[in-house]
Amino acid sequence: MFEIELLETKSAESDKAANATPARPARYRPRRSTADRLRAALLALAESHGEVVTHEESAWSSITFTGTRHEVVLDFDGCDAVEAGETFIAELPEHEFRIPGQLVADASVREVDHRFGADERMVVTCVLLLLEEV
Repeated sequence: MFEIELLETKSAESDKAANATPARPARYRPRRSTADRLRAALLALAESHGEVVTHEESAWSSITFTGTRHEVVLDFDGCDAVEAGETFIAELPEHEFRIPGQLVADASVREVDHRFGADERMVVTCVLLLLEEV
């Protein structure tokens, strides 16, 4: 019978690689989209009392402009949140948004569902038209 003996060989480079500390992976920072920036701006206007329930985005264009139409539903739960929601409704149409590369051409409240009582709650549906700045 034959016996096979395996010999392990190492080069100087592989020895250095084995003893080196592993490099930390580069920190991944996801890029914020226009929709992300819009949600953040709406929550700031709502004084962080609202919660985004849904957000639908669709492409929009005319002969001279291109952009996106956004329909966002916000939930204001509790007395303080509802008060902030009422301020949000009043200020939304005239608010000056600062979203890089975008101009908010129109911002309106389409629907409000306000429930009174011990568990006061308000659900606000708003529609915004964003145009790309050229």
